[in-house]
Amino acid sequence: MMPRVDPMNDTPDRPRTGWGVLAQRDFRLLWIGETVSGLGNSITVVALPLIAVEVLDASSTAVGLIAAAVWLPWLLVGLPVGAWADRMRKRPLMIACDLVSVAALVSIPLAAWLDALTLQHLFVVALICGTAAVCFNAAYHSYIRIVLDGRNLLEGNAKLQGSEATTQVAGPGAAGLLAQAFGTVTGLMADAVTFLISAACLKRIRVVEPDRSPNGERAPLRRQIIEGLRFVGRDRYLRPMVTWGAAINMALMGYQAVQVVFLVRTVGLNPAMVGLLLTSGSIGGIVGALMATRFSRRFGTARGLLLLQVATAPFALLMPMTTAGQGLVLFAMGGFLVGIGISVANIVVGSFRQTYCPPHMLGRVVATAMMINHSTIPIGSLFGGVLGDAVGYRPAMWIMTGLVAPCWLILAMSPMRRERDLPQTYELEQAHAKG
Repeated sequence: MMPRVDPMNDTPDRPRTGWGVLAQRDFRLLWIGETVSGLGNSITVVALPLIAVEVLDASSTAVGLIAAAVWLPWLLVGLPVGAWADRMRKRPLMIACDLVSVAALVSIPLAAWLDALTLQHLFVVALICGTAAVCFNAAYHSYIRIVLDGRNLLEGNAKLQGSEATTQVAGPGAAGLLAQAFGTVTGLMADAVTFLISAACLKRIRVVEPDRSPNGERAPLRRQIIEGLRFVGRDRYLRPMVTWGAAINMALMGYQAVQVVFLVRTVGLNPAMVGLLLTSGSIGGIVGALMATRFSRRFGTARGLLLLQVATAPFALLMPMTTAGQGLVLFAMGGFLVGIGISVANIVVGSFRQTYCPPHMLGRVVATAMMINHSTIPIGSLFGGVLGDAVGYRPAMWIMTGLVAPCWLILAMSPMRRERDLPQTYELEQAHAKG
């Protein structure tokens, strides 16, 4: 799954202590709350399929539906939520999202203890938690500007993204260990607690949000959405990037929808080992984040992005070869290398959008790109789950990872194949095109 990158502006202000922005009480609470909430989201993505497989003996198609439900809200409400969140106070919305997630997750153990848990219940919970996550993310990316009062935004954003990468590593492992220690259903209570902690941290933030004028920012929502779509669709750099993002997300989520069932029923792993093995891709994401800047300087942002996709995407084909024992290394290596490629791509593309897009279009461009990229996630999840039941779990893994391997061709057909670096600004690119 592609990490979400939301560009932010920065000022030359420097932190006054070795703690940097973490020395500021309000930001520290925001950072803790977002980190813990992100951990809860990462646990949920793995815990719900595990419950479906271990408790309800779900089919691969059912697991794919549950995985798709977590991401379906991006397709349904991804674009309007961004504009809607801009017209609301951020902190109450974020706290409400956390509490909604708590209530939804707690309902699963309660239903199980009453012997009333069903796959339909899991699907609804996944849909609710996914919607809450969309609303939470739409609010917190704007709220950081308020908390930091427009200063040290780059450092603050880096801290938040670093914690997000860490939770993507810890989440799958924590889900597996909790399921192994307390049972797949009871372990979900710990997931609910993470959202309670997040809500408590947000509640303690003292900064006062500015009043929203009832007449401010009321441009027709439909017109804003259309302008963003047109800008992305007509630009010769953004268009292939978004197309690649949509294609790779569908392929990634296709095999991720069936990988839990594959590892449990075909390879024969316990929940703890499944959770630990699934962290390999997130670890690769952290490594990619650490090497992205140096790699881009060495090879160029355009050429480096393309070269790294060519070098890493085909290794997805190692995962269907996984067997018990030493064969588990194949899954870990495939996930690790693919994770590196995806992480570097997101950093390069996110930074490119930040500098390239006109400031008045940046929010809409980012929202459009995120909506399109995330819209294929439920499609891929459902497709992978159906394939698992139709042709078997290992063949489904082969088919979906076989789609991951050649996705780099989309980028290779774009103008970046002829350039070392991506253009710095839209205006310069337009001048170069006319010249």
